[in-house]
Amino acid sequence: MLAHLKELQNLNSKLVLITGASSGLGELVAYEMAERGANVVLCARNVTALRKVAEKCKSLSQGNAYVVKLDVSDPKAIDQQLGHVLRDFGPVDVLVNSAGFGIFEPFQTMPMEKVEAMFRVNVLGLMYVTRRIAQQMITRNRGQIFNIASVAGKIATPKSTAYSATKFAIIGFSNALRLELRPLGIQVTTVNPGPMATNFFKQADPSGNYFESVKLLALSPQKVARQISEAVGRRRREINAPLYMEVIHRGYELFPNLGDYLAGSSFFNRK
Repeated sequence: MLAHLKELQNLNSKLVLITGASSGLGELVAYEMAERGANVVLCARNVTALRKVAEKCKSLSQGNAYVVKLDVSDPKAIDQQLGHVLRDFGPVDVLVNSAGFGIFEPFQTMPMEKVEAMFRVNVLGLMYVTRRIAQQMITRNRGQIFNIASVAGKIATPKSTAYSATKFAIIGFSNALRLELRPLGIQVTTVNPGPMATNFFKQADPSGNYFESVKLLALSPQKVARQISEAVGRRRREINAPLYMEVIHRGYELFPNLGDYLAGSSFFNRK
């Protein structure tokens, strides 16, 4: 069980695959991994942006940075492109599932097409990618998978109904997968960040009102990316940031009625 996990702490020449690597947290994770000497496989739909990220990764690592156009909502593309990665670039040591997006709208008025799109990317895409990469990790009895979820997957608030559902699903999937893969030498780590100063909110809330109301509490995405990098090769079950949100979550579990009241209050309901 996880006998070879510590070998991943030295990322020199290890292969790290990152989805959603063209911007936001995924981009910053790529830089952190490259700075530690990893060869990175950068996956996203925006090839132009990926190439810019790849150039910076190469300068940081003096190693390889591969660009792979990938739409994680397309299972056939996942199978084809990841098959190409494994054949041409070698086995993946670390997988970071960072691709995802959110839309903050009341569920009753949100078109179901938007709900389905979020589930295809945030949940099903993550599961397809994980399944494909985990299969080759199992043959080597070594690997680590980071699934980017959210505090929204622990504390649901109004207008994040569908988005929270996707993140709750990721956490549940990761918790069960961790138990399945641990005896096979693979660590699964869930990352649950709160609001971060990234371009995520340009799509989630185009008005900008929500981020404006929470920007003083917003996390540094660079800090979260560093926490992920530092957790490579370690038996880390979860990364929860900021820590006080995890404390609030624990209180929510102990006092659910009070938690519902607070989650619906003006402090949390700023979307």
